[in-house]
Amino acid sequence: MSTQTNPPGGMHGESSGAADAATRAQDEAQRVAGQAQEKAQQAAGQAQDKLREQLDQRSTELAEQARQQGSDLRAVSQALRDQGKDRPAQLINRLAEYAERAGRYLHDKDADAMLGDAEDFGRQKPTAVAAGALALGFAASRFLKASSGKRYSARDAQRLSTSSPQAPLTRRTAPPTAIEPARAAETTGASTPSGI
Repeated sequence: MSTQTNPPGGMHGESSGAADAATRAQDEAQRVAGQAQEKAQQAAGQAQDKLREQLDQRSTELAEQARQQGSDLRAVSQALRDQGKDRPAQLINRLAEYAERAGRYLHDKDADAMLGDAEDFGRQKPTAVAAGALALGFAASRFLKASSGKRYSARDAQRLSTSSPQAPLTRRTAPPTAIEPARAAETTGASTPSGI
């Protein structure tokens, strides 16, 4: 005759139920995380597709403009030849060839191919890319500096036009500190105590 002892208060059943609940919660969290990751990947894919589509559309528009410019330059070149100005006509004809070549490139390549070409160029000529980035950064800083003066001038003019004529704008200064009592006394006109 054997006797089995059950844990007091049914603890064995409660601990396995808690473990099952924890496992179910972990499985549910993994499922939700997997769904969120799939949705994020889908959204990223859609954004990339939209960006590629826009880039293809813009490059097609630019290709058409470049071709038109090339055609216009050829007409100018021919007009110069008709006037007997062969040297300028040759230079403009060369520009027309460059414009037409650029137009063909933009028309024939898709966004991925253009990105690949840009990466290849960056690998082959990193100094040219660095110089281009430096030039763009310099141009951007000059533009921001030039436009900041206009913004501050406009803001000050607006402040002056909205302030009352009896209260002129004055520059506020920081209150004197205990470190510089002599200088503070000079600016306020007070005498400095001799004990400090």
